[in-house]
Amino acid sequence: MKALSGAIRALAAAAAATAALPALAATPLPEAPHRVLDAMGPQAAHVVDLWRIFLVTCTAVTAAIVAALLYILWRRPRSGSDSTPDLTMVNRSEPGPRRHVTQAVAASVVLLLLLVAASVFTDRTLARMPLKDAVNIEVTAHQWWWTVRYRSGEVWQEFETANEIHVPVGRPVVIQLKADDVIHSLWVPNLAGKKDLLPGRTSIMQFRADQPGIYRGQCAEFCGYQHALMGLFVIAEPPEQFEAWQQAQRQAAAEPADAQAQRGKSLVESTSCAMCHAVQGTRAQARRAPDLTHLASRRTLAAGTLPNTPQALASWIADPQRHKPGTNMPTIPMSQDDLQAIVAYLGTLQ
Repeated sequence: MKALSGAIRALAAAAAATAALPALAATPLPEAPHRVLDAMGPQAAHVVDLWRIFLVTCTAVTAAIVAALLYILWRRPRSGSDSTPDLTMVNRSEPGPRRHVTQAVAASVVLLLLLVAASVFTDRTLARMPLKDAVNIEVTAHQWWWTVRYRSGEVWQEFETANEIHVPVGRPVVIQLKADDVIHSLWVPNLAGKKDLLPGRTSIMQFRADQPGIYRGQCAEFCGYQHALMGLFVIAEPPEQFEAWQQAQRQAAAEPADAQAQRGKSLVESTSCAMCHAVQGTRAQARRAPDLTHLASRRTLAAGTLPNTPQALASWIADPQRHKPGTNMPTIPMSQDDLQAIVAYLGTLQ
C-alpha cells in the first residue's frame, strides 16, 4: 500500500508539472557560442585555465627560439667570394655555445615538467567535483546521432530521448558514455573537455552548468561520412523548469485529436517506421533509431542537421539521404497525403 500511495503521489506530481510546462517552457534561454573560452561551468573553467598556461608557456618558448635564431643570424661571420677557408674552428673548444645549449635543454625539461604537473593537477581537480544529488544520464553514440537515457533509482521513472541533454543549473551531471558502433567523442566546449566513447567500454563525463543556456556539443572524433553532422545540444534550465521537462518526458505520447494526425499515427504503426523508432503508448517500440515520443519538443532533426519545422520534417522523411548521405534511415515511398499525415502526427508529439 505504501508503494502504491507513493506511485499515486508521483503521478499527481507529474501531472501538475506537465500542466505547468507551457509557462515554464516560455522562459527564453540564451544560446551560448560554440567556444571553449566561454566557460559556463567549473569543468570548462579548469580546462580554459590549463589552456592559458600552455599558451603562455609555448608562446614564450617560441619567442625565445625566434629571438635566439635572429641573434645568431645577426652575429654570424661574414665572408666574401674571395675569402679563404677558415678551418681553425673545427677542433676549437667552444664552452660558451655548449653552456648555452645545456641551459636551453635544462630550461626545456623544466618547462615540460611544469606543463605535465599542470595537466595532472587539472585532471585531479576535474575528478574531484562534488557529485551530491547528481543527475545520472547515459549517452550512447551511433552513426550519426545520440541516444540520451535518464537513469533513476526507480525503473518506471527512466526515459529516453535523442540528440538533446537537458540538465538543471547548479547541479552536477554524471554521464556514462557508450558507443554502439565505432569510436566517437563527445565535446561540449562551454561545459567540459572532450571524452572518447569506445565500443565495449564505458567512460564517464562530469560537469556542472552554472548559467542557464543552450550549449552546442559535437562529435569530436572522425566516425564516418557524416561525422560533421553529428551535433547535440545541452540545455541548462532552472531546476523547476528541468523538473517539469522531466515529468513531461516520462508521459506517453498524447492521442492525436484530428483525423489527419490519427491517420498519421496508424501509418507510423503500420509501416517500416515502427521497425526502427519508438513512440511510447503506441505499437511502435523499436530501438534502432531515435525515440519519437516527444519529437516535436526538440530543437533540431537528425542530430542538428535540420531545424525542427514541419517543412524540414517532411523533407527529411521524404528523402533523408539528400540531407545526410549514408544515414541508416531509408527512403520510404509514400504518397504526399500519407507524408503530410505522418508529419501532422509527429507534430503532436510534444
